[in-house]
Amino acid sequence: MRSEPERYGDVNSSTAPGGPVGAAAIGDAELDRWLHEDVPHGDLTTEGIGIGAAPAHVVFAARSTMVVCGVEEAARLFERCGCRCGSGAERGREVAAGGELLQAWGPAGGVHRAWKTAQTLVEVASGIATGTAQIVAAVRGVGKQPAVVTTRKNFPGTRGISALAARAGGATAHRLGLSETLLVFPEHRAFLAREDVAARLQALRRGHPEKKLVVEVLDPDEAVCMAEAGAEVLQLEKFTPAQVAQTGARLRERGLTGLLAAAGGVNRHNAADYARAGADLLVTSAPYWAAPADVRVTIEPAS
Repeated sequence: MRSEPERYGDVNSSTAPGGPVGAAAIGDAELDRWLHEDVPHGDLTTEGIGIGAAPAHVVFAARSTMVVCGVEEAARLFERCGCRCGSGAERGREVAAGGELLQAWGPAGGVHRAWKTAQTLVEVASGIATGTAQIVAAVRGVGKQPAVVTTRKNFPGTRGISALAARAGGATAHRLGLSETLLVFPEHRAFLAREDVAARLQALRRGHPEKKLVVEVLDPDEAVCMAEAGAEVLQLEKFTPAQVAQTGARLRERGLTGLLAAAGGVNRHNAADYARAGADLLVTSAPYWAAPADVRVTIEPAS
């Protein structure tokens, strides 16, 4: 039985995971929606056996090494259920197997209400963060050491936590939505006459001078053509590393500039190959589908 410490902190303990839990990046309205999804009409089991008011203590710990994300939001979930949280592992920190992630105290009914939503959140978000960190580590010191950027190809409804987790793992957002960046796909150019493409691209740049013009291309010939038309970033869709290297060489031969963004199928296993080929950016959605981290949850009575 674990006693509730003064200030709910235990921050001077050797088992303390970090410091006081920081602010959640996901708003209360969204967190409440997640809780309501899991407990729409009360907790039949906890209420039925009559333990809802019993004081409880919950600990989250890592079963394997992980880059942490979601602890701040998990803590807020517990707080929304009437609990108080102690110290927590901050977003972006690597925690070894057995390391403590979060502690909370409160009524057993509140602990059980928040438990699974909070655990799943930390596991999925930390899985994304860990998967991202693996790609970042794979290209550290390799080639141009390309920036790792994540796409908007996350499961619908999860963009906020997915982007947060990718940042925790060391990536930046390629684009968070259609309102944010200029990215001309072949699916856009299909509606333009071939001879009009360059003029339309220049008009797009003039209309949004503070943004870079990114154009997705499907082969090295198209990459050269779009660079000549004014593309500042060439998104090389499903290029092999050899094609990336070939494209860079052809641009240099013509005195053309432009960043090379390898996209489509980039993951931790081939990231270094793309870096050695001369990619400036690695565009990936692979971290969104990484295996969830494994979090051990212990719930016990609190004195």
